[in-house]
Amino acid sequence: MRLRFSAPLSALYFALLLALFSALSCSAAVPNGEDKPAGVRNIILLIGDGMGPAQFGLLESYARRAPNSIYQGRPTAVSQLMQQGKVLLSDTGPHDVLVTDSACSATQLAIGETSGSEMIGLNARGDRVETILQKAKRAGMRTGLVSDTRITHATPAAFAAHQPHRRFENEIAADLLTTAPDLMLSGGLRYFLPQDAANISTEQQKKISAAQLTLKSKRTDQRNLLSEAQQQGYALAFSREQLAQQQHLPVLGLFASSAMDDAIYASQNPASAQPDLNELTRKALQLLGASEHGFFLMVEGGQIDWAGHNNDAGALLHELLRFDAAIQEVVNWAADRDDTLVVLTADHETGGFGFSYSAHDVPAARTLPGNGMRGQAFAPNYNFAPLSLLDRLYAQKKGYYRLWADASSNGKKGLPTADSLMAEVNAALDFSFSRTQAERVLRRDPNPHFDPQTDDPAGATQPHIEDFSDFYVYREERYLNALARELASAQSVVWSTGTHTAAPVPVVISGPEPILQNFQGFTQHAKLGHQLKALIKTD
Repeated sequence: MRLRFSAPLSALYFALLLALFSALSCSAAVPNGEDKPAGVRNIILLIGDGMGPAQFGLLESYARRAPNSIYQGRPTAVSQLMQQGKVLLSDTGPHDVLVTDSACSATQLAIGETSGSEMIGLNARGDRVETILQKAKRAGMRTGLVSDTRITHATPAAFAAHQPHRRFENEIAADLLTTAPDLMLSGGLRYFLPQDAANISTEQQKKISAAQLTLKSKRTDQRNLLSEAQQQGYALAFSREQLAQQQHLPVLGLFASSAMDDAIYASQNPASAQPDLNELTRKALQLLGASEHGFFLMVEGGQIDWAGHNNDAGALLHELLRFDAAIQEVVNWAADRDDTLVVLTADHETGGFGFSYSAHDVPAARTLPGNGMRGQAFAPNYNFAPLSLLDRLYAQKKGYYRLWADASSNGKKGLPTADSLMAEVNAALDFSFSRTQAERVLRRDPNPHFDPQTDDPAGATQPHIEDFSDFYVYREERYLNALARELASAQSVVWSTGTHTAAPVPVVISGPEPILQNFQGFTQHAKLGHQLKALIKTD
């Protein structure tokens, strides 16, 4: 069945728009020359990568309305922050285009100026600009970065590195040690190991081996950034146990060779050596919170974005739940404090996600006891998505990326067979999936960008996408997008893209009332970053 996909706006999105546009009073331009507002002791910036209004809505719908919600009536950490402070909307776009990527958007939050696509720590002219983390460090504050992706990935990198493109992760790793945040907790070990990783010290090898990590390097030189970090005074941690032993700053924690485990896998393997995002956040607050001069901390829920790119609704829900657990650590720590500003936002929306009503599996007519029915059956013309779908999405046992890898291991020539894919999907999801659907997912088309003179022959074809194919730019991940299309009707979920949208994102701010008064209306990420930087006093 061919589906026409759009980017529906959630009820939360409408509510935010109505409330905020009615109070519209802020220009998106970065202010110049205004009086500096009163400062705060601690600034905690929480970034849900890819977490647009509809993603906020999915989290709240599950928490409040799923018949078997794990929240059992208690509020999400996100809603607790909303009740304590105020909610804005922010345009995430850079200076010259409508849609942003994580590097540019996070850079705008970090430097308080407009930036360019895929830049790290540079303004739109390409100039290096001091980030909020660097300014906080210059002011004598402690500083920290936490992410469930890689510490060299776009969002954390934007706060402590300066590179013309986000792909320069080897250079970003070196920049991180130059900036030297007091605490860095994430994945990305492979960018800190020398090319000949077997020649690192015996002590480092033992600690890495104890954490069940491999000595794989992505560096093209022989720099051992672990040794360089130790020479700067960093304690190293590669596992949950090793992190728990750390009682003093600075700390460099690298808990995966590349990205950390996805939320579904992590929830099913609580005894893993790898700490989860809420544990990293709790440890960061413990160590940074002991500072006499306050701290700046950025925490990223980075794999919300990845689930969005894969159009994986069940994984998206789990990533939101993981991030909310980390936010809860911040809410608990900041409770009753009058010296801490907590800012929750996203760098952009990913996937154009939304629930939608459809003509698929329209429920049967039924009798209602109300006196207004006049003998008529209750018979909606469409399927408006029962609340039980929320529990069924939560029941997903594997994210699409891991599911595809497992199906491929049982397939042929590095790809699943229709049978192996069908078996994996039916085992992992509470939505039936047929062999015919699997065959459709595995279709391939000629690649219009293939150059037979220079390209690998394997690139002559690419996974089939029915429509909007230009918006599915990660070619081999198109299989996951095609899988999402096949499941869309049963899940009452639609996606409009495999990349990002320009939807404005919520900004939730909680803290001292005099500070909150400086944030209002419809804003822009560069302006928001400028306002946050202005709170840090260096004179």
